[in-house]
Amino acid sequence: MFASVLQVYRGNLSGFQVNALFGAYALGLIPALLVMAKVSDRLGRRRVLLAALLLSALGSAVILFSGGAFGTILAGRILVGVGAGSAFGPGTAWIKELSDTVKPSGRGAQRAAISLTAGFAIGPLLSGGIVQWLPSPQTTAYLVHIALVALTLPVVWRAPETASPPTERRGHSSNPGGGLMRVLTSRLFLTAVLPTAPWVFGTATVSLAALPVLVPLGGYGAVGGGVVAAITLGSGIAVQPWARRLARRSAAVPFRVGMASAIAGLLTAALTVATGSLLLLAATAVVLGAAYGLLLVSGLQLVQTLAGPENISTVIAVFYSLTYVGFAFPVLVQVLGRLWDPVPVLAAGSVLAATALATTLIAWPARPASRPRP
Repeated sequence: MFASVLQVYRGNLSGFQVNALFGAYALGLIPALLVMAKVSDRLGRRRVLLAALLLSALGSAVILFSGGAFGTILAGRILVGVGAGSAFGPGTAWIKELSDTVKPSGRGAQRAAISLTAGFAIGPLLSGGIVQWLPSPQTTAYLVHIALVALTLPVVWRAPETASPPTERRGHSSNPGGGLMRVLTSRLFLTAVLPTAPWVFGTATVSLAALPVLVPLGGYGAVGGGVVAAITLGSGIAVQPWARRLARRSAAVPFRVGMASAIAGLLTAALTVATGSLLLLAATAVVLGAAYGLLLVSGLQLVQTLAGPENISTVIAVFYSLTYVGFAFPVLVQVLGRLWDPVPVLAAGSVLAATALATTLIAWPARPASRPRP
């Protein structure tokens, strides 16, 4: 939602403050991710998700009554981040556990990724329309969010709990991924998940937060930014079933295709900024959105495979924490773009993405072709 509402604050705040407000969300989100995942294992998914929704609504209320003050908006953004961080790990684990109880099973990662992405896609599009065409958008957008939270609370309250009590889990401690530290220090986590996870939201936020600022959108900045966000994240949803099919061939394929899309998307982003072309902006949003979707669903599938039932929520939380490092990317583009032109900054980003792609070759080294027996 906030990506489009940012347009309201651009007249009163500096470019750095605007991007800082966007990225401040991660300041609350990452610690909450790591803490609340363990809490949900003990108290259950439902209680944590209800608290997360209330925190999210409280954050919107703080921004609603901020009067446009940077410090108060910042505090509200951090509160919204805490709410989101409290939801993502336990929510993803909850969707996986519920998905395992129905046929066909094994679709938890895809369902969680689509749910997450749909919110990120619909939010900016809806709030973009509010900012562009409705009066008092800095009030209306937050009221809509608070109302949606109020509608969601009873639905979450009625959802079945899936987390087992701690005493019951101790009796079923065997798991394919071993203990938490064993998962986080495994070769696949260090060479596949760790280098590629920041590019999940790195690609998405460059498209939906950095490019609408760097490419002139005329008098339609708010709704235009919302459309760019919707194209980016809609593309992320569209590729997720494809990512699942690629993973059936090899776990490595969606990671490599996703990082290749990130490289291509950053290069086209540099060309978009250089030319100011709106057609290129739409195409870049599709490519970067595809990278986001491929890396998100493949990363979730891999960490769920590595984790066991007693640490799955925490492992997912660590993965999400790494993905949210990508929220710093638009701020970096803004800061470095002042020292140099944004075009070479974006092109340099593609080199870093190529380095992350190279690590997947270490994660899944090519096997030599077997020689036929004489």
